[in-house]
Amino acid sequence: MNGVVCFNHGKESGPWGDKITRLAEVARQRGFAVESMDYTGIMDPTARVQKLVASDSARTRPLILVGSSMGSYVAAVASASLRPSGLFLLAPAFYLPDFPIQEPVPHAGSITLVHGWQDELIPPENSIRYARRFAATLHLVQSDHRLSDQLPLLATLFDAFLSHLI
Repeated sequence: MNGVVCFNHGKESGPWGDKITRLAEVARQRGFAVESMDYTGIMDPTARVQKLVASDSARTRPLILVGSSMGSYVAAVASASLRPSGLFLLAPAFYLPDFPIQEPVPHAGSITLVHGWQDELIPPENSIRYARRFAATLHLVQSDHRLSDQLPLLATLFDAFLSHLI
């Protein structure tokens, strides 16, 4: 086993949605164990961070954190405690007024963001700003917030991301 990939879903999605299911296949093919945190009913991002930090996955090494929207925020904030090898963040919820930490400092060896140009919830400029600030890899794609129409591309990008961590 190459470590654990821990997925963190968004505010209104679930632990095994289409994106997570597809990316979990990629992780398994690369020899990683996978876990997807279930934050159903937990709307407070700080409570989600606490749940992730307290999870069994948090103690596994190497650890890769993947997040979507609020899940990306949770992964980035938790990285301060968990120090994962990598952060793979989809449509991250950064610089939003409802979140207590506007610019969570990423603590990971490798950081990649993917954001849709047509994101109707979080402006792509937020990811551009974040990537510039922390010298992260950024992929801007023709998609909306969910990125659902880009699953093959997401799988390719995630596979490349993982291949550099093995």
